[in-house]
Order: sequence, then C-alpha cells, then structure tokens
Amino acid sequence: MMIPLKHMSLLLLLLQTLSFSLLSTYEAPEDKEDIFASRACPAFLVFDNAAYLVDMTIELPCHCKPEEAHSVVWYYQKKLASPDTRALTDFQGTSVVDSSKVGRGGDLRSRFSIRLFSLLIFRAQKEDSGHYLCGTTKGDFFYGYDVDVQEAHRVSFPWSRAQRRGRAAASRSNQDLPLYQVFTSFWPWSVCDRCGVWGEQTRVGLCYVKSDYLHVRYRWTSQTVASCGSSAVPQRFGLTQTNHQGAELGVRSCQVPCPPKSITQPEHQALLEFLGYNEPAAQGVPVYYHNHPVDTPLILSCPGAKPQHAVAWDQGSRPLYRSQYMEGLNVTFHLFIDTGHHLHFSPATQEDRGSYYCWIQGKRAAEIRLGVYYRLGRKRLLSDPESLYALRIILLCYGGMTAVFVLIVLLKYTWRTVRPKVAKY
Repeated sequence: MMIPLKHMSLLLLLLQTLSFSLLSTYEAPEDKEDIFASRACPAFLVFDNAAYLVDMTIELPCHCKPEEAHSVVWYYQKKLASPDTRALTDFQGTSVVDSSKVGRGGDLRSRFSIRLFSLLIFRAQKEDSGHYLCGTTKGDFFYGYDVDVQEAHRVSFPWSRAQRRGRAAASRSNQDLPLYQVFTSFWPWSVCDRCGVWGEQTRVGLCYVKSDYLHVRYRWTSQTVASCGSSAVPQRFGLTQTNHQGAELGVRSCQVPCPPKSITQPEHQALLEFLGYNEPAAQGVPVYYHNHPVDTPLILSCPGAKPQHAVAWDQGSRPLYRSQYMEGLNVTFHLFIDTGHHLHFSPATQEDRGSYYCWIQGKRAAEIRLGVYYRLGRKRLLSDPESLYALRIILLCYGGMTAVFVLIVLLKYTWRTVRPKVAKY
C-alpha cells in the first residue's frame, strides 16, 4: 500500500512536533521557583513611593510574605500610624470586582480587587493617596507602599512658546529654593494609538521634588527624589499649599502604517488541518454588548487596556480625538475621555446608541455595541420624545373624533330640516 507523499510529509511533521514536546517535558524542572521563599521581608517596614495619574488602574504587588501565610490582607492608612485604618479584603484572601461597573468618585472599598496577593485599585482618585500595607488578619505587616495620585492640571497640545517660557521661568524659580527643587518627570511618548489613519500620542508628566531632607522611611529610585504628594516630603515645605502638585498630560498627532498581516506557512496550515484546527480565524475584533438606562452617567473601559497602553476611541467611523474630547476642554460636551483612557457619557442619551471601537497600542481591540433604554415605571416628563409623540397622537385622535361627531350632528340636523319640506310636496 503506497502512502501519498503529501500524507507522508504531514506525518513526519507531526512526529517531529511530538518529539519536541516530549523533550521539552523531560527538560522542564520538577518544581517552580518560589519568589516569596527567595526574597525576605525587611526587618524594618519601609514604604515604596509610587506616583500615578488620576483615573488610572493601580496594581500594587506584595513582593514578600512568610511561607506560612497562604493569603494576604491589604490595609489602607491616609497618614502613617493613623488610628483610622481600613482593611481592604473580604477576609478570604481575595475580592474580585467587575471593573466595568466601577464608577468615578465611589468609595475605595467598591473600587479595589485582590488577585494573587496583588492589590488592584480601579480608577484611582486623588483621595486614594496614602499608605497601603500588605499583611495578615492579625495585623502583621510585610510590605508597604506610599501612593501619590496626582491630577492633571494641564493638558498640552504641542507646546507654544508662551508655555515654554512659563516652564523655563518656573524651573529657574525652583532652582533658587535652598531646601528643595520641584520638577516634572515625563514618561516616554506612547506609541501611536491608531494605525492607517491619523492618531495621537500621549505622555504623562508627574510632579517630583528633589531634596536632601526627605524622610528616611521611604524608598525611591534616588534617595533624594520623591513625588510631590509623598509623605516623605516634610510638611514645612508647603507643597500642599502651592500649585506644584499637579501632573501634566501631553498630546500630539501622529500617523503610522498598519503592520502587514502575518501569513501562516503552508506546512503549519497543513498540520493544523490534520489536527482538526482548520476553523477560519475570527474576522474583525471581539464584540461586547452593553445596555444602559437613559439619562444616567456611563463609563466605558477598553477591555484589556492598561495604564501604560495607548488607547483610542471611535464612535462608529468617527474618531474621538483627545484634542476635541479631552476632559475639561469643552464643558458643553457630554462625551469626553479622561486621563485613564475611559470614555464618559454624562449622561447617556438615546442619540448615543451605536457601536464604539477602542484601540490598544495602535491596533483595534474591541467593538462595544451600546444600547440605551428607558427604565420601566419611571416618571416621564413632557419634554421626553415619547411623551410628546403620545400627546400628539392623543390630540390627533381627539380632534378626529370631534370632527366626526360634529359631522354626524350636522348631517342629522340637515336631514330633519329637509325631510318635512319634501313630505309637503
């Protein structure tokens, strides 16, 4: 019995793949490395300084813990050694929160999640700044963070000469201060948030202070630099009473071509077909459906987006550029984008129904089909479109019935008036 050459090559390729998998199985180590066993907790609790922008999602990993601790509890303190200490946990070691249902300005307890010993804070606000400690239910602390959440007081679209002169003057005035110097540390420019069309790049600038008089209980990359809102900065500096604590967001236009689509090699495609994985790849992007009541605030998040990602939004085929829809630029718009890449509707209306596309790192990532509905049993106003339509129909029906009634009365009166005269003749 002769085996066709095509089937023979396919069988050899399958055997080669299986042999590679077996070799890799034998070469794999028996036990994985335990990072908690290799990293000891500090004997004296110190705090890592971390600065973020408002509306970002913060992730704070617990870098160390004793081996006997199988779960962690996160604690929050506004000020160090404050009696007002809150435990962020469900006392089972984990708390999962649906980030799509997290609104702005809610309590910290409704915007956090503990996943694999790490604390996640969704849409962090300035009030969330403070100390976060990783420990146990007994109050033993292993690791700590000094979190500084800063608001973007300035959004710059390519800088003008006046802005440059103002920044230079501010830097010169800070250099004259003997105790500290305030400066803005910028993240690198993000990638272009769209490909094939005009897009935008963003970079975040956070406020930092340089001084030789910082508190020694806080750790930073440099021993003389900390964020402006950090507890390591002495209160006598008076930074809380100045305008130095504001962050900055820079936005500029860009245009990059889309990368070519990867082409599967014929040998790999034949192997996939032989193994039964010959289903065609999904066309387009994943589709998400969201229904929301009318006249209530709504916040949309791009699935899979992280704070360091470049995120863009399209309403159908119309791009929503930050140069037009950035929060604070136009107070008359009910649709805007915040510094955490969330799309806000304030509030959602019937005209907002439709498809919204979000981009991540220059690639279209998801389609969100938004439906806006009226709540059952709600109190309607005369200004509602449905109320006006119903009122118009009622008036038309009443007018039509009135006209028919008048017509019947006139015909009856005419018939009674004309009939006797006809009878006489």
